[in-house]
Amino acid sequence: MTAPATPARTAPAAPTDNLEKLSAPSWSIEEAEALLRTLPAIASARVLRDPDGTVRDVHVLATTDLGPKQIVRNVESALLARYGIRLDHRAISVAQSATARVAGAAARTEAPAKDVAPAPAPAPAALPAPTPGRGIYFEDVEVRRSRSAGLACTVTLRTGGETHTGEASGVETARARGELAATAAVRALAPLLSEGVTLAFESCVVVAAADREFAFVVVSGRSGRETTVLSGSCEVRDGIETAAALAVLDATERWMERGGAR
Repeated sequence: MTAPATPARTAPAAPTDNLEKLSAPSWSIEEAEALLRTLPAIASARVLRDPDGTVRDVHVLATTDLGPKQIVRNVESALLARYGIRLDHRAISVAQSATARVAGAAARTEAPAKDVAPAPAPAPAALPAPTPGRGIYFEDVEVRRSRSAGLACTVTLRTGGETHTGEASGVETARARGELAATAAVRALAPLLSEGVTLAFESCVVVAAADREFAFVVVSGRSGRETTVLSGSCEVRDGIETAAALAVLDATERWMERGGAR
């Protein structure tokens, strides 16, 4: 008879609490969910992440004011621009309801109780000014080709209830696709810049790293005599044009927060 082998001893697993403390991200779930609730048409949001900080799923309840594809794009852009989270669109679930209401809208549409005199309106309180640079979201990029005019790109950005577009055109080449989209994104940002501040496109290249491709953009911001070189990047997933436009937002976000925006 042969005695059974002694099972191999394994070291105890590291406590989950310690792992979470060592690799805890700089943002909280509450902050991310609050950011998503500020996006158009979103009534509520739930962010699920692993102990190492990796976002696993995002669940959104939205109204029918926007299409699901646009809502997913807004969520991707907001998490990328604010927290640097590059999230696959397949991890975002959108449920839409005709009765869903965004925060504040429900309160405005509530009817007053019967036979109860409405309370006098309080004196308007001074609201804080919006933080410059926040709330600028990528909405769409349109690419048009013609034999006579070459390639034309139109980038649409959204801030609050307003949209801003920028256009650029030129000869179609592999490199020009990203350059024209980045130039169009810079021009779309122009109406949002503070007085006396300008923004100019410098370059856009595709960089290969970690078996992926990234659009790397360089732009320059000028205020008075001071010029600031800004750079940003975005993984190429939905085309070089989309990645180049998002890289421009990545490059300019903090600069606009510091006074580049109105």
